[in-house]
Amino acid sequence: MSSPATGPVRIGAVNYLNTKPLIEGLAELLPRAELVLDYPSRLSDDLAEGRLDVALIPSIECLRNPDYEIVSDACVATHGPVLSVKLYSRVRMGEISTLALDDGSRTSAVLARIMLEEHFGVVPKLKPLPFGLSTNDTDADAVLLIGDRAMHVPTEQFVDTWDLGEQWLEWTGLPFVFAHWASRTGTELDDVQDALGRARDLGVNRLEHIARREAPRLEIPVETALTYLTRNLHFTLGSAEHSGLQLFQQLAARLGLAPAADVHRLCT
Repeated sequence: MSSPATGPVRIGAVNYLNTKPLIEGLAELLPRAELVLDYPSRLSDDLAEGRLDVALIPSIECLRNPDYEIVSDACVATHGPVLSVKLYSRVRMGEISTLALDDGSRTSAVLARIMLEEHFGVVPKLKPLPFGLSTNDTDADAVLLIGDRAMHVPTEQFVDTWDLGEQWLEWTGLPFVFAHWASRTGTELDDVQDALGRARDLGVNRLEHIARREAPRLEIPVETALTYLTRNLHFTLGSAEHSGLQLFQQLAARLGLAPAADVHRLCT
């Protein structure tokens, strides 16, 4: 295993609005670190293959890989509607036979499959929705969108729409953790863990500044960006979030989408 002790720490984060508070000021806190911004699915692969030392990865990846451990209480979570994880359906949810998955999704893809199976016994055939394409570019019965592009309302009309954060809370009463910082077990991180927490704290104190800076790039109103960061998301992995992760793991394992492992290992 490569170690950051022999070079700059390689840190991977998602280039979405929802992660900006977690990396605010991180370059100044860790001036020798190399920060890579990419899609969540690609970050997972880069961490697994040793191209990154620490990454903000989809929570399902930590549940699937016994070699990963959570290294910070900074995370991307929701206590209700999340706005940026949407399931759009052209038919009633119980009639879905094909599902197009956003290429960036891992955790959200598993969550959508759990919700459809648990509520309706639906196990759809899966199709990819490559980066850069919209709902208009697939003929699937339903489409899962995540991240910044999910915040733009599609031009076509749908029979039904789920905000998966909202659906999860209504069903379980628990928060949902979409992503958190993780590394491979045994990686030497020195002061990285402390810096990740400090960056999150700095970002939470600068949410209005972040919203004003990022909204023009995303072509959304500043008010929408600020509401999203302050009301739809929260950024601390606490006991309720751990409970949500445990339930998510159990449900994913039931469908064969994650191993039936003890997530207490991951939450320390």
